[in-house]
Amino acid sequence: MSLDPELQAMLDRRRALNLPSFSAGTPDDARRSFAESHAALPPRRGARDVTATDETVAGPNGTVKIRRYRPAGTTHGRILYLHGGGWVFGTLDGFEPVCRQLVQDSGAEVISVDYRLAPEHPFPQPLDDCWAALLAVADGAPLAVMGDSAGGNLAAALALRARDRGGPDIALQVLLYPVLSPDFERESYRRCGQGDYLISTDDMRWFWDHYVTEADRANPEAVPLAAADWSNLSDTIIVVGGYDPLHDEGVAYADTLRAAGVRVVLRDHPGMAHGFFTLVDLLSASNAEVAAIGGLIADRLGAA
Repeated sequence: MSLDPELQAMLDRRRALNLPSFSAGTPDDARRSFAESHAALPPRRGARDVTATDETVAGPNGTVKIRRYRPAGTTHGRILYLHGGGWVFGTLDGFEPVCRQLVQDSGAEVISVDYRLAPEHPFPQPLDDCWAALLAVADGAPLAVMGDSAGGNLAAALALRARDRGGPDIALQVLLYPVLSPDFERESYRRCGQGDYLISTDDMRWFWDHYVTEADRANPEAVPLAAADWSNLSDTIIVVGGYDPLHDEGVAYADTLRAAGVRVVLRDHPGMAHGFFTLVDLLSASNAEVAAIGGLIADRLGAA
């Protein structure tokens, strides 16, 4: 299947900005590139009938900023949302539209976490920030952990940590094209790692090198596909795109979890590239997928 035409047009517009690849410079260069690409997007907000408040929670590395999004009516659970950005960049503002849309489409409260970034704060500091946020918002209400890309890695790690430490109870993990293993020899890396699909193999090596030392790459909290045991994990939704270098590790994780007895929904979008889910109000497929995932989350949290 060919790349979605709307997404192809967006990638073409991004290419016209002549931004360097993420791996071509320093972390600050990558942050500026991310900010510039976001600034070039048309204005958007996601759902408007949502209130947002900034709060802080205490963590082992200091306070952690969170942004809490609430629907106008009652909620039936909450989603802890962890943004992408290769653990190196990403902001609460940059992922506000998708969080607002998730509130509308799921009926749940969404809490977005402004975790510390690598390389200034390497593994496990970003994960520890997310863990602190999880502990702070877990009050017995049905809870999902959710993240895109590097945020998907953190969400998967939270699910493993919560199981191993006896809670909090997580009803659902939602992993959007997650980073799960520094194995750059998978077929999707060979197929898409050199193309113009937002991220490359070189970018992913660069992200991993800034976040996790070689010595920590056997730790399943850094590399979820390195775990020895995947049993007794929460129900899982995994979303992948056919033009994403990370496609195959997402599929591999779905297969691995199923083999361990975990209930898994895999949503594979052949015409999509990395990052498509968060492009609400810019990409028809994004709004459609957020609505679909929101419905699945509502069903699961309602059942919980």
